[in-house]
Amino acid sequence: MLKRGLTIAAKDLKLSVGGGQGLTQAVLLGLLLIFVFSLSRPAGQLIEAQAASAIFWLASSFGLVLVFNTLFSMEESNEARLGLLSSPVPLHAIWFGKGLAGLVLLLCSQLVFLPATIVFLGQDLNGSFAFFAIVVLAADWGLVSLGALLGAISQGQAARESLLSVILFPLLLPILLGSIQLMTSVFSGVEALDQSSWLGIIFSSSALFSGAGLILFPFVYSGEQ
Repeated sequence: MLKRGLTIAAKDLKLSVGGGQGLTQAVLLGLLLIFVFSLSRPAGQLIEAQAASAIFWLASSFGLVLVFNTLFSMEESNEARLGLLSSPVPLHAIWFGKGLAGLVLLLCSQLVFLPATIVFLGQDLNGSFAFFAIVVLAADWGLVSLGALLGAISQGQAARESLLSVILFPLLLPILLGSIQLMTSVFSGVEALDQSSWLGIIFSSSALFSGAGLILFPFVYSGEQ
């Protein structure tokens, strides 16, 4: 499963980056959100660390929706999904490959969002960068695990693609709330209350979404159009 999943991820990344889809749209939308929120602050005042953290994760969440809509729509446009279903590739490998490709694209987007948040929202990394990296990777693990599953649910019809954002955001609330709290401590330099509890919520939610993806994805992806 691992080898075939890596092959699918490499294929998706090549098409996404080469075609200028997914990543470009996610980055542009995220930058637009950050810039618009930066205009809301009065002249000479800085946006609070918690607000800046929330804006960063809001941009990441919208970017996640665009990334997985693109990853699944590329195959729907030319009915390549039928070819994948007819091949000997395990359906779990498709979920893993889509999730891995989405993780890489999301991390690339966040590499742009972070300096934009620092510059436009007047923030700085006053906490541990290693802790920041752990929070981002743990949260992104859960985001892409659920995004890969719900991206398959919304595939095929434009009317159903809007369901991805409607279903996705409420389910991601535990991860997003924990990430916002912990990233606030990185921006402000003040350790968050119940830091270990928030980390536990993020990791447990990510593990739960991964298990749900492994179990449910084969039924969702192979369902009738």
